[in-house]
Amino acid sequence: MSAGTILVWSVTVAEIALVIAMALAAYRMLRGPRAQDRVLALDAFYIAGMSLILTFGIETGETVYFEAALVISLLGFVATAALAKFLMRGEPIE
Repeated sequence: MSAGTILVWSVTVAEIALVIAMALAAYRMLRGPRAQDRVLALDAFYIAGMSLILTFGIETGETVYFEAALVISLLGFVATAALAKFLMRGEPIE
């Protein structure tokens, strides 16, 4: 097997695994028993989505996917921090 074939197969397997991870995180967001579980599932969902976009970037070689993943990671971090603060204190902005 050549290096190109191994890369194609590994990226394909990674994409499938990330789609499954996103589906499981979406299930936990919908069925989570507590709000904290839903916030953690949202965090896992955006990390899996960001990783999926990165694998698309590796597959195609386009740089726009890497920039989109950076934006998603920044927005996801801010959203997770705001939701955690809201759950701890009851108000998102002081």
